Amino acid sequence: MQRLMDEDERQALAAEIAALDDALHTARAITQDAEHCAATALPRPDIPELVAALELAETRARIAHAAHDEAVRRRNRLTALVQDVSDAPDTWRPVREELELTAGLAHFVEGKSPDNALQMRLSAYVPAHRLTPVVAAANERLARMSDQRYSLEHTGKRGAGETRGGLSLLVRDDWSGEARDPATLSGGETFVVSLAPALGLADVITREAGGADLDTLFVDEGFGSLDADTLDDVMDTLDGLRDGGRVVGVVSHVAEMQTRIPSQLRVTKGRDGSRVSVSVG
Repeated sequence: MQRLMDEDERQALAAEIAALDDALHTARAITQDAEHCAATALPRPDIPELVAALELAETRARIAHAAHDEAVRRRNRLTALVQDVSDAPDTWRPVREELELTAGLAHFVEGKSPDNALQMRLSAYVPAHRLTPVVAAANERLARMSDQRYSLEHTGKRGAGETRGGLSLLVRDDWSGEARDPATLSGGETFVVSLAPALGLADVITREAGGADLDTLFVDEGFGSLDADTLDDVMDTLDGLRDGGRVVGVVSHVAEMQTRIPSQLRVTKGRDGSRVSVSVG
């Protein structure tokens, strides 16, 4: 039994047919497009290979993302360090200024500063001041022992072989009018010039100790380098030191001294050792 469609059904069916015609027209337009026709001619893609490439790309993307995060962290840390370095000079300026002051003072005290014209240590300053009266007393002795030829001069300059000044002595030769380093003296001159400060020191100690005497004084060697006239002057000086009961001992191997010194302690070497004998003139 057949039934005729009513008007609504007929219009719905017509609309469906029209829609299908449009879809068919669109599909044909796509499939007949030259670009799509060329694509359909290409080999079928390897889906597993493309999936593997995608997974590799995703792994690399994660690694790159982690590297980016690490780079950002380091950049932030470096930014903070740069700020710390920029602030450090202001933070440490008081300490640096104190260090510079302390180091400058230390160099000055050590005689290493350009401001220390004499290159004199502080530890040498007081002895240098105390050396002045010793030099004056030594010159009184030296004048008699050198026939008024030599005198000592205290200088703040550095002497031969010295790295700091303050305690150096020069020997003034009144015959030539020149002052020279003691290192240029002959053996006999060196002995006399060395003996004079020792005697001058003894004189100063005697004066500054309330008149207390140095009762015993020993002079060791050096007489063999003296000529006859100088030896006479030195012995006269040593004889003068014995005034008032002072004991002056002379250590020497010079034969002439045996006739000049009455009281002697003689040390004689032997196979069995050394022997000491006493000779009182």
